[in-house]
Amino acid sequence: MKMNYFVVGTNDMEAARSFYDALFAQAGLQSISPSERMTYWMGDDFAFAAAIPFDQAPATRGNGTMVGFKVGPPEEVERMHGLAIQLGGTCEGTPGQRGPKYSAYVRDLDGNKLCFSD
Repeated sequence: MKMNYFVVGTNDMEAARSFYDALFAQAGLQSISPSERMTYWMGDDFAFAAAIPFDQAPATRGNGTMVGFKVGPPEEVERMHGLAIQLGGTCEGTPGQRGPKYSAYVRDLDGNKLCFSD
């Protein structure tokens, strides 16, 4: 079994698109918006989306929920962390060795927690 896709909620699709378009710019992913409420970033064996909740209630971050991205060597972890901060994200843990992984943590514009690791 492998993960099919992951979705984070947003209250501002335009801001989410701008954030993730820039964050994923070097990843070679295709951005697809099948509707005004959802945008996917897709590649080989990769699918991530931001969506305005279907029930029309405000999107909230999941306490204890985190999306992890394997981005490559420590230099790429550091670059992605720095880029996310420049794009308006907030730091949740600076790049560093944590157990067997070199990782860094940020929250996106809606407060969703992201991890970048080697």
